[in-house]
Amino acid sequence: MTSCYLYASARTAFGRFGGALADVRPDDLAAAALTGVLAKTPALDPALIGDVVWGCANQAGEDNRDVGRMAVLLAGLPVSVPATTVNRLCGSSLDAAIQASRAVEVGDADVVVAGGVESMTRAPWVLPKPSRAFPAGNVTAVSTTLGWRLVNERMPAEWTVSLGECNEQLADRFTISRRRQDEFASRSHRLAAQAWADGFYDDLVVDVAGAGLERDESIRDGSTPETLAGLKPSFRADGTITAGNASPLNDGAAALLLGSADASTHIGSEPLARIAGRGVHALDPREFGFAPVEAAERALARAGIGWADVSAVELNEAFAAQSIACVDAWKIDPDIVNAKGGAIAIGHPLGASGARILGTLAARLRESGGRWGVAAICIGVGQALAVVLENVTGARP
Repeated sequence: MTSCYLYASARTAFGRFGGALADVRPDDLAAAALTGVLAKTPALDPALIGDVVWGCANQAGEDNRDVGRMAVLLAGLPVSVPATTVNRLCGSSLDAAIQASRAVEVGDADVVVAGGVESMTRAPWVLPKPSRAFPAGNVTAVSTTLGWRLVNERMPAEWTVSLGECNEQLADRFTISRRRQDEFASRSHRLAAQAWADGFYDDLVVDVAGAGLERDESIRDGSTPETLAGLKPSFRADGTITAGNASPLNDGAAALLLGSADASTHIGSEPLARIAGRGVHALDPREFGFAPVEAAERALARAGIGWADVSAVELNEAFAAQSIACVDAWKIDPDIVNAKGGAIAIGHPLGASGARILGTLAARLRESGGRWGVAAICIGVGQALAVVLENVTGARP
């Protein structure tokens, strides 16, 4: 087996729900990210791409029918370039990167593009198809934007509570206060705004034609714990989770170029990082926010390192409560987590977030010279994924 390396990453700026990307179809968003990552390696003949593995969580509207293949065609790649779409909900594009890395390692492909897309704005309402034509009663349209829909009546009711209620339960379990959640959320906005001001994202973010979106749209400059404290709880009257300390609804896409060491000759550049370890974990659906803890531990074990070796962590901030619970469980320095802002500020277009955090992690390691980093993401219905990266751009020992 050979090793798999990350050569380039690109993403669109993330738009807010109903915002600047609302008029852009998800397949067009995917094509923009795909075009953007390949533009970073102009020497690569696209015909040499062995596969495209693309993540998407919804797939109920314009993103249906293998949106990965649609992106390949819309991006103008040769029709000989294949593509598949994978769905592990919020972890879809990190799962895409994991599957792509395995294809490279076993020699099924030398170059693979992985990524993901989500337009939560354009997620449609759906009607259940009746078992008989022309039902006499009313039929309810169900939003596919987020969370459970068309729930199987055999599913235990305690498993199908809202994602927010799941995290209220997690906050209760670990005694995570509202103040602490608001402080975490404020930090996310502050660091994301600073990273944009410093130019960190300039090389990572590509334009979407006609959208006019130059920066992640959900970042709130000047957000403080005090301003966030004024927001009402969203899921319980006496709860701690608000619209301010949870990730928003977003639109966006992200892409990664992966390949073997030998692929550098036709990619035309040296790799940024090696995929050193992968981990997946599942538990009670209500505890999905805590699942990254064990997923990361498994990825670290497979990489042959421990937390003491890690200098950068990208943990997708679905909710401040679950992020805090994970960081506490890992017993790591919070300053190494999401140092360029996280999903509470940047946004969480479900199918794109895993590729975003992996690309951001590689860029952070390159900037700092740190050797090891971890990307981890929680997934609704009780799952999580994690990937360990090794910086190969002259990392410090």
